[in-house]
Amino acid sequence: MTETTLQLGQASALPDSPETAQLDRVPNPHPDTDYLARFTVPEFTSLCPVTGQPDFAILVIDYVPGPWLVESKSLKLYMHSFRNHGAFHEDCTVAIGKRLADLLEPRYLRIGGYWYPRGGIPIDVFWQTGELPKNLWLPDQGVAPYRAR
Repeated sequence: MTETTLQLGQASALPDSPETAQLDRVPNPHPDTDYLARFTVPEFTSLCPVTGQPDFAILVIDYVPGPWLVESKSLKLYMHSFRNHGAFHEDCTVAIGKRLADLLEPRYLRIGGYWYPRGGIPIDVFWQTGELPKNLWLPDQGVAPYRAR
């Protein structure tokens, strides 16, 4: 199924960092069909690399699978690995998008990082790769523009 043993169905330790986290992929059962898969991470956290203070975000990942799907347990563990990781909002958001795109080879992938304010300024970060198929409905990511979220 994959090049490594899946974490699904077995005890898995929390990864120490995003670099050491194992992301698993599984074959797409409908590789000839355009459809959208969405993952929402409403309680994403990382650390400010300067102050060490926690940063909070809502992440929304939309992708049109190609040959692979991301296995959700491994994605949850990967997201959790950022809790003690120091990086700026832009780095976290774009790095997650690029890692998923490299792993999955999707037809289209976009990630929206809706970060809560630090120092009075919210930072929202967006990254995408590929072209959205013309026949596919792409719903709004559902996170309101900042109004004291």
